[in-house]
Amino acid sequence: MTQVPATPGQAPDRMPEHPPQADERVSSTGTLARLLKRPEMGAVLAAVVVLVFFSVTTDAFFTASGASTWIEQSSTIGIMAVAVALLMIGGEFDLSAGVMTGFSALTVGVLTTHWGWNAWPAIVVSLLLCAGIGALNGFLVLKTGLPSFIVTLATFFVLQGIDLALVKLVIGQVSIQGFNGLPGQRSASWLFTSYVSIGNLTLWSSFWWWLAVTAAATFVLLRTSVGNWIFAVGGAVTSARQVGVPVFRTKIALFMGTAICGWLVGMLNLFRYNTAQSSDGVGLEFIFIICAVVGGCVMTGGYGSAVGAAFGALIYGMVNQGIPYEGWDSNWLYAFLGVMLLAAVLLNNWVKTRAENAT
Repeated sequence: MTQVPATPGQAPDRMPEHPPQADERVSSTGTLARLLKRPEMGAVLAAVVVLVFFSVTTDAFFTASGASTWIEQSSTIGIMAVAVALLMIGGEFDLSAGVMTGFSALTVGVLTTHWGWNAWPAIVVSLLLCAGIGALNGFLVLKTGLPSFIVTLATFFVLQGIDLALVKLVIGQVSIQGFNGLPGQRSASWLFTSYVSIGNLTLWSSFWWWLAVTAAATFVLLRTSVGNWIFAVGGAVTSARQVGVPVFRTKIALFMGTAICGWLVGMLNLFRYNTAQSSDGVGLEFIFIICAVVGGCVMTGGYGSAVGAAFGALIYGMVNQGIPYEGWDSNWLYAFLGVMLLAAVLLNNWVKTRAENAT
């Protein structure tokens, strides 16, 4: 409370109080407007539209068994989409992410079925190999200055050659089966293929891994300094380096995270279906990128959402299952993905431009 100095013998006069005036330079934004500016909102709204459409037009889609199927399909795609989204926010791509899933499964398959290893040491070796390949990808990108698109494309072909030629050279075929009963298989299956049934709804462990990866990625992005580093190295790498952000370590960690998620998806598929093939994961890298873009990531880095990528994967899983329920040709999925990718890029650029102008 402000007081005016008083003359001797007089009580101090009190100045009338006025409410603080709002700074006209600061614009107010409503809650709805703030929500709509979130990068993941487009994917959330699209997921609702897709869910309602297939639920209304088909009989099997919104049943417990139908939901079990498209949730499971979404989960493994979602794990990779979230990891790829973080890498894209950091300004990089990984085109070896799809084939990495097959490489990790084949490594375990060869070590256990051909050389008689216990499943757990084989799983650890596979994990170390994938993490090492991810670190090598990041190291080459940062040390050579080559685009990550080129470096990881080379890694893609190297891994595909190993999956096809080396595996065939070692075991004489390009697919591995017969994991049941191998040492360590039972406990590994519990970790990677257990499930929870709620009535006729079955939620496989891949679903819980999907939730865990999404929650962890969201926490890191929005609640830690590492999240700030990821946005910084993707949006303005020079400025980030000047203010002391560890660009090298941050990007190496992002490449390793993508590779480790590829290992995880490889283990989930291996122990779920008890088979590994040299063609596993080939072509899925583009699906991961599409899901991340549909979820709000921009191709130039520095903007995006882990939750949005998870919803992008959910859209993919629902459409992938909804099309056969409709009785349509399954190849329409590719046309849908193309339209979704273009629409998402346009929407994300528009939202990002509006958000930048508002600041």
